[in-house]
Amino acid sequence: MFKKLTKFLVSQMDPCKELVPVESIADNEHFRPLCLLIERRKSNRIFHSAPYYQRTGFTLEDVLLPGEDGKCIESLHQDSSQFTLRKTSADQADGGLSIAFDPASVGLQGGASLSKEFSITPQKKSVSLESLEALRREREINMDHSFIQQLRRTDIKLCMVLNMVTEILEASEEAVYRESTKADGGIKAKFYATFCAQGTREDKQSIVIPKGCTLAFRTIRLHIRDGTWDLDYFPAEPVRRAAYVADGPSQGKLGAVVAEVNYSCRIFPELSSDLLVIVLNTIKAGMRDKNLLQELRQKMEEVPEQNYGYELKTESPHLKDLFSTLQHSPRDRLLPLAEGITYVLDALYELMDDQLLLLLESLERKIVSQQLRLVRTQITFRSFQGGTDYFNSNNISIVISQVDN
Repeated sequence: MFKKLTKFLVSQMDPCKELVPVESIADNEHFRPLCLLIERRKSNRIFHSAPYYQRTGFTLEDVLLPGEDGKCIESLHQDSSQFTLRKTSADQADGGLSIAFDPASVGLQGGASLSKEFSITPQKKSVSLESLEALRREREINMDHSFIQQLRRTDIKLCMVLNMVTEILEASEEAVYRESTKADGGIKAKFYATFCAQGTREDKQSIVIPKGCTLAFRTIRLHIRDGTWDLDYFPAEPVRRAAYVADGPSQGKLGAVVAEVNYSCRIFPELSSDLLVIVLNTIKAGMRDKNLLQELRQKMEEVPEQNYGYELKTESPHLKDLFSTLQHSPRDRLLPLAEGITYVLDALYELMDDQLLLLLESLERKIVSQQLRLVRTQITFRSFQGGTDYFNSNNISIVISQVDN
């Protein structure tokens, strides 16, 4: 629920998509101003354009050499005005189906409603670039700090991975997000006797957003060389790969989605059926357990960063079959396979928990291909209407179908 709120907040308040929503309320304190983040990798996904960040637990203050005056740099924070965002929505859907076949008939009826309600007052906190420039001239990086030493031992340059939070949106007062879903259903079957049944299911959820909770953040990249550090004011824009289209020319927005999926998952059609089963079963295990999904995602992200001799280790029995297979794969095969799995996991990570479970159910029932046809119809219809939400939760079926087929 927290993820739904922060993503909606960013979509309403940041049309340029420079703010990154915080996805877990438990991690919000790691995205305060001056917190250091590791940029695991850039993203040019249609469904996620921002880089992927990993929290470090350190701030800029932690890795700077002491200043002459011994003054803490917390005073660099600046507060701005507050504003209130409210949303109250209610959606209702009803439907029915009647099937007759002599001497019996079956009738189905159902309805569903979804309501969301919240009122939140975010406040912007930021660190001015002028104050950071002054600080940069006064204090150097402690190159002997254990965190900096560990980063230097990796194969990636410091300037390519280290980012600092310079601006956040935080809750200026406690807020409550409420969500309610209700489903009604009935069945009437007529054979030689009549059977009727009715059912109702209602689910209510709420989450309390504490005062001072970080909702979204903005970063700037640091360049560190021999103790000196610079700020990257004009980072290069990520370059999207050239479209890879296997079946003819791209067809608008849907074509762009299919082209990206085909390119990123191009390795899957080349795999044996046994290996595809291992990959799919591992992904489904991760869909049931978010911690497992996160572990798999992190391990796949690390594969391209490692040299030969990298060992994939895990304590989870659900990951051992895949890791054992990848461990003995040649590197020219391992890298595109890790890229394809990472792409699928990134797409799954964009889903809410309930959406993830619905997709898992579709996989178990082997109806993803049918849903994919519905998604294509839906996207085509929306494109005629001028809609822009063409890669929503349903469209993840396009990604997962690359592994499932």
